[in-house]
Amino acid sequence: MDAEQLIRAAIVVTAALLAAVVAGWLARFVVRRLGRRRYQHFFDNLSRSCRWPFRVLLAVVALVIALPFSTLTGSAREMVHHGLVIALIGASAWLAVRVLFVLEDAAFRRLPMDVADNRRMRRARTRIGILRRLTAVVVTLLAIAAILMTFAPLRTLGASLLASAGLAGVVAALAAQSTLAHIFAGLQLAFTDELHIDDVVVVEGEWGRIEELRLTYVVVRLWDERRLVLPTTYFTTTPFQHWTRNESRVLGAAVLHLDHRMPVGPLRAEAERVVAASPHWDRRDWVLQVVDTTETTMVVRVLASAPDAQHAYDLRCEIREKLIEYVREHHPEGLPRTRVALTPPAPADGQ
Repeated sequence: MDAEQLIRAAIVVTAALLAAVVAGWLARFVVRRLGRRRYQHFFDNLSRSCRWPFRVLLAVVALVIALPFSTLTGSAREMVHHGLVIALIGASAWLAVRVLFVLEDAAFRRLPMDVADNRRMRRARTRIGILRRLTAVVVTLLAIAAILMTFAPLRTLGASLLASAGLAGVVAALAAQSTLAHIFAGLQLAFTDELHIDDVVVVEGEWGRIEELRLTYVVVRLWDERRLVLPTTYFTTTPFQHWTRNESRVLGAAVLHLDHRMPVGPLRAEAERVVAASPHWDRRDWVLQVVDTTETTMVVRVLASAPDAQHAYDLRCEIREKLIEYVREHHPEGLPRTRVALTPPAPADGQ
């Protein structure tokens, strides 16, 4: 290739890249104009997340269009064209995955979690997240398959191996049996309403909320900000407590051990006042009952409803604290105590 051909090729490449830059600038201008209206956050997020994959895609498309106008011929042209096709497939898959993330974020904005009864939002968020991840995996696999199919030896090899595809599939399924089990368990959890994002569960003796629900594992945020990571198959094979399966509302129980001399009537009146004044009570149900008795104490339980598990925990603590304070100040005889009876020894013979 002489100097004139090199100069022509450089001019073609430069013109193609400039055209890609202009097209990207126009697209960004249009997106910004659209973002000033109703869907501003969506278009801003789209522009921010898809900026680089879109730029790469425009550059590759421009080079593919400009290739016939270059001076490349023969094997060099075929090699450059093959490389551009691979880059085009990769950039398209990259852009598609980024668009999926933007659509997921837009859907999440329309499904707020900071509402009293957010079960429908939690279910929708869980399914959307699983679908986005599954679609991203499928897009990536299709892109890899398309790139491999651009090589002629691999296409020939694929045709020759078609007869043994059944055996290869069996071997691959056996090798990936554990991974496939986790994936199918994740899909089962998401689409059978067994588990959702932000559900309250008790697993391995720990109370927490579902923070992430992936295809192969689940992250539980525990009450002390620790994270418990469990495989998805755990929730399909092991019993666990699910506090928000049908609704977020739960009953909180505060248990007190008091002396038998404690009058129940005044205690019930004080419990009613405490529950009614609490911001954690949902104004629906409450009750105070003597549920058991022992040799030294009677067991008093206060049940009160709350909109969710977190409010129920705070409500239980508040009831327990204020009732103990009430008993200590107004009825100290009701505090638990141990009684000992002293019997004098029997008199000795002759005394």
